[in-house]
Order: sequence, then C-alpha cells, then structure tokens
Amino acid sequence: MSKADGSEEKRGVFARLFGRGADAPAARPEEPVRKRSWWERLTGGLSRSSQAIVEGIADIFTKRKLDALTLEELEDVLVRADLGVGAASRIAEAVGAARYEKTIEPEEVRAILAKEVERVLEPVARPFELDETKRPFIVLVVGVNGSGKTTTIAKLAAKWTGEGRKVMLAAGDTFRAAAVEQLRVWGERLDAAVVYGPEGADAAGLAFDAIKSARERNADILLMDTAGRLQNRAELMAELEKIVRVMKKAESEAPHAVLLVLDATVGQNAMAQVDVFGRTAGVTGLVMTKLDGTARGGILVAIAEKYRLPIHFIGVGEGSDDLEPFTARDFARAIAGLGPDAGLEQETNEGTS
Repeated sequence: MSKADGSEEKRGVFARLFGRGADAPAARPEEPVRKRSWWERLTGGLSRSSQAIVEGIADIFTKRKLDALTLEELEDVLVRADLGVGAASRIAEAVGAARYEKTIEPEEVRAILAKEVERVLEPVARPFELDETKRPFIVLVVGVNGSGKTTTIAKLAAKWTGEGRKVMLAAGDTFRAAAVEQLRVWGERLDAAVVYGPEGADAAGLAFDAIKSARERNADILLMDTAGRLQNRAELMAELEKIVRVMKKAESEAPHAVLLVLDATVGQNAMAQVDVFGRTAGVTGLVMTKLDGTARGGILVAIAEKYRLPIHFIGVGEGSDDLEPFTARDFARAIAGLGPDAGLEQETNEGTS
C-alpha cells in the first residue's frame, strides 16, 4: 500500500502532471477563461446526438403534412439515434396524436420528443446516495475496457474529497500498470490513500486488503477499481464474481454500491453490458461517459426503458467537473436540441386548457 506524503515526491508528480520541473519559472498569467455552465457543456457534449435528430426532424416535417409516412420516417430517425424501438414508436404516436393530417413545425415535434424522453428518464434519474451509517461506504466500479472506469473513479474521488470526506482508492485493475499509476497520481493530488499491488496480483485479495485498510484508516468511502473485461469472456466475469464474494467475506454487506461505467460511443452494445454485468456483479447504478464523442446518446433512453436501473452520473468531457449528476429534463431538452426552458409555456397552456 502506498500513500503520497513526501514533498520531493509530490513535486515530481506535479511536474509530470503539468509538464514542468519544480524550479521552472512561473508562466506568465493568462487572461481568465470563462467557465462554461453545465448546461453549455451538456449541450455541447450532446451536440452530435442532437444534430442528427434535429436535422432528421427538419427534413421530415418542413412544409409537409403529418401522415403515416412521416411518422414512419420519424421512427427511423429515432431508432438510428439508438433511442430504442419502444420509445421511438411512442414518440411517433404522440406526435401523430397532436397534429395528424395537418402540418406541424419541427420545433413542436422536438418539444414532444423532449417531453416523452423526460417521461422515460425521470424515474431512473436518481442522485447517488452515500449511507452515512456504513463506514467505509464501499463502491465497486465495473465496466469493459476503455469505458472510463479509472477516470470516473478519480472524478468521484475529487468530488467527495472536495466535500470534506476521507476517500480511499483501491487499484483493482492489476493487469494494467497505467491504471494503477493513474490512481496513484490522483491519490497524490487529493491526499487520498491508494491500495495497490504488484502487476498481475490477485484482485480479489487486494479488495479484501483494501477494505481492512479502509477500516483501519477510518475512511468514509472506499472506491474500488477493477480490470476492464468484455462481457462475453466467461473467465473474466467469473473473476469479477470472485471479487464480489471475497469483498463480502471482509464486509458482509459489501459492496454497498456497484457502479457500471458505460461508454456511450458503443451504442447498442451497452445494452448487453448492462445485462451481463447486472447478473454478475449486482449493478446498483449507472454512469454514462463519453457522450461528447458520439451521435448515439439516445442509447441512454433505451437502457432506462429496458432495465430501470438508476442513472447517477453522466460525463461529457475529461475535466473533473465534466461528470455531473444526471437530470432527466436537462438531458431530454439537450438531445432534442432545445433550450433549457423550451416547451414550458406549451406545457403550461396544455395543463390549464
């Protein structure tokens, strides 16, 4: 186990992080850059997904009467955006009920889309809750290779240490030296202890030791990383089952939460990941990353509708503040290409008519 505490070592870490030596002259001050709001980052991150939907709707409904063919074309656009067949069908039905055999503006279609997407997502948009009676609160983080598990752990650790909680990290991805080093660097930055072992060490044994160490150090939260594993590799999933079993030997209720990190760019493949990891590790909630790199952001809607698992966080970038609690209304409006308050007046009028 290692925890950064030497000033010389710390300077070396920060030199690597920021690309200059400890004694390098300070850079000239630059003009402050305005920090973008979460709404701006969310809409920017979802721009590829929303652009495909917005352009598809505009092509279908501009100066055309709403009929069976236009509704079928709308369904096709939504299915291609990975919203899922069920959601696409219901959205088309809602649009048809509004103005069948009449003209309808693309903006009105997008408002209906946002409303229906929000209806699907609202039940699963739940904040991640830490049970203060369980110390340490043990969080196991799972997912396939490249989904962003280690980065997500670092962002969550930064969030919780910023709230004054004592966080420990366990580098359970023992097959990838870069993942261990990444967590060690974050441990340095956040003054958080990191439990790790030699390359190729038994991850289940490391999990057991990490829980014991977290108790001894009176940590509030233990975040456990795991090696990325493809959901169709039986031996790797069996290893994950072993990690969970061993954690329960150290703490009968562990893990208290199992977060599955999903890469939005994989589209429909994420559905299979939710299914297999849910059965193997007992997933309690989801984190969706890399929404800024795909036109398939609608997959979150399909996952929510089929699995009903809580969606706790979404990520739209690499910065520590680019992982935020999931909000159904904001996501629905962003993916429909609407402003944060778009459609509110129409909804109010419908409610009072």
